[in-house]
Amino acid sequence: MSARDEILRKVRSAIAGTTPVTTPVQPPPGATAPDLVAHFAERVADYRAVVVRTDPGGLAAAVADSLPAGVRVVVPPGLGDLVPGAVIDAGLTAVELDAVDAVVTRCRVGIAETGTIVLDHEPDQGRRAITLVPDLHVCIVDAGQVVADVPDAFAHLDPRRPLTWISGPSATSDIELDRVEGVHGPRVLWVIVVEPAAPRPGEAAG
Repeated sequence: MSARDEILRKVRSAIAGTTPVTTPVQPPPGATAPDLVAHFAERVADYRAVVVRTDPGGLAAAVADSLPAGVRVVVPPGLGDLVPGAVIDAGLTAVELDAVDAVVTRCRVGIAETGTIVLDHEPDQGRRAITLVPDLHVCIVDAGQVVADVPDAFAHLDPRRPLTWISGPSATSDIELDRVEGVHGPRVLWVIVVEPAAPRPGEAAG
């Protein structure tokens, strides 16, 4: 029996007959949806991502502002006409993707506690390849997609689908702890959080 097997045997023996206790992370007492969105935006920014908060009427302008002039942009087939002039991915080759500077997608869920964005690659998010090769990823997150923690996120995810979990721009460190960004994915992550428009004066909030 190896040392690993012996350790695992002792662990199994020690926990035999016990009942696992899990304590999911909970939002602060009385937390509301706006609190979760603010917490999410703060955590995403901690990962050196750019975070912009807007309402549906300002979404197109926010997307335009995130894309430097003259960049080549690819979008998934289900995104719609949000990015005029963008290339719609219809199975671009690796060489064709390498010539693209940016990608704009939506997501499936955002996690406030960890600042993580999860894609399940539905048509408005596209193939995993288009979110990994371009240097800039602009991701649109609706406020209603933001949940408190990872257990809450799983309630919205289909484990049969491919899932990509994104926590900030791609980054790695060598043995000297020198940080290098963009090795395994986009070097820049730009997150646009879309919140309900504020009611006009005299209107009741919806």
